[in-house]
Amino acid sequence: MPLRTVFFISDGTGITAETFGNAILAQFEMKTRHVRLPFVDTVDKAHQVVRQINHAADVENVKPIVFTTLVNMDVLQVIREGCQGMLLDMFGTFVHPLENELGIKSHHRVGRFSDVSKSQEYHDRIEAINFSLAHDDGQSHRDLESAEVILVGVSRSGKTPTSLYLAMQHGMKAANYPLIPEDFERKQLPPALMAHRKKIFGLSIHPERLSEIRTERRPNSKYASLANCREEVSEAEAMMRRAGIRWLSTTTKSIEEIATTILQEIKPERLSY
Repeated sequence: MPLRTVFFISDGTGITAETFGNAILAQFEMKTRHVRLPFVDTVDKAHQVVRQINHAADVENVKPIVFTTLVNMDVLQVIREGCQGMLLDMFGTFVHPLENELGIKSHHRVGRFSDVSKSQEYHDRIEAINFSLAHDDGQSHRDLESAEVILVGVSRSGKTPTSLYLAMQHGMKAANYPLIPEDFERKQLPPALMAHRKKIFGLSIHPERLSEIRTERRPNSKYASLANCREEVSEAEAMMRRAGIRWLSTTTKSIEEIATTILQEIKPERLSY
């Protein structure tokens, strides 16, 4: 199958179009080249987009796939009439039937971030990001009572990206602490966390994968050696079992899957988006 160029076109950021489009494309074994075209909010920009799509069609001799979340009907009409690609209008597919069923008109608002900076939800999300950055890798013990989840695990098991994802996507205040040899010698969690056990969630990882990740950071070190990784992971998992902490292995899971599992366990109400 020839390479297909896929365009994601929006009068906003294009994140919705790309997220939805990628979910659809994941059902097919095919090679694609992705082109995101955000902020296409005028007829002039629409004509430029049409030229870009048609150029790809001519060069590759196959129709590009075009996902759009365009709200402006004049802009959409230019692309609908002029482009040589397979057009998938997501708002047209879902919004118009809903308008008919509900008997009301949609807001036809450009992007889900419109006026977001004025909302309490946006303020809370920024606060959560700042909190997670301040409490990354155990660098602060202050205000842990405000944390909604505290992630623990060996170094490079995925704590930092998961904390930031929870903050950015769900406005969740997430701290994270590495489990280190001193903790294993004491056979106890870090003392600063003992009062917050109900908020703790553990991340583990297969030692082989951990060794690969650490080798990229510190090659030929004890820190990255497979023997050391096996010992640390074994000690960490034993500690979490003794403490009765919920935990999962991040080895084959995406950040989205890890975060969703944590939300289900810690704050299931946050799953509503």
